[in-house]
Amino acid sequence: MVLPLSFPGSGCITVYPYSICSPVKPDSLNSDVSPLRLLDQVRAAIRVRHYSLRIEQAYVHWVFRFIRHCGMRHPRELGVREVSAYLSYLASERDVAAATQQQALSALLFLYKQVLEIELPWLDDLVRPKKPARLPTGLHVDEVARLLDAIRPEHALMGRLLYGTGMRLMECLRLRIKDVDFLRREILIREVASSGATMRMKNPCSGQ
Repeated sequence: MVLPLSFPGSGCITVYPYSICSPVKPDSLNSDVSPLRLLDQVRAAIRVRHYSLRIEQAYVHWVFRFIRHCGMRHPRELGVREVSAYLSYLASERDVAAATQQQALSALLFLYKQVLEIELPWLDDLVRPKKPARLPTGLHVDEVARLLDAIRPEHALMGRLLYGTGMRLMECLRLRIKDVDFLRREILIREVASSGATMRMKNPCSGQ
């Protein structure tokens, strides 16, 4: 049996589940239940910790790319040498940005520590891309006003919320009526992207 997967920008990829099938602990499932596929185990571990959907998609994406890069071998057969070689490959041959390599590293560390329960030593010899020095670009008050006025009417409220609160796009899209408290001037943000926790934002868009 084959399992078609699709990732943004990569088209349809065929995964052969038997080659990345990971055994499940006897105390977690009955013996007559077939083992969960590794990618499903990754998804389950992420959802138990209430990480955002974007993090789940990114981690599954990098875990699969790592497995494919290593010839579809199970990660239990691999170790710090293969992880370090893959991350160095991303930096030296794929020329990825530093943030992209860090995301791949986080995904693989999550795989080994939280899913496979294997501790990896710190990757001291990892080749890291250089982070370009960039000065932040600030907008004048008049420029901000013109920018917000140029947003289409159906998106204007979202634009002002994103600017006034600092929310991420998906956090704003997931807002519900009950998350907005007009009396207390608070917005409840569920599943914050960086941690998966819940955050209460006081006095958003002050002066609006």
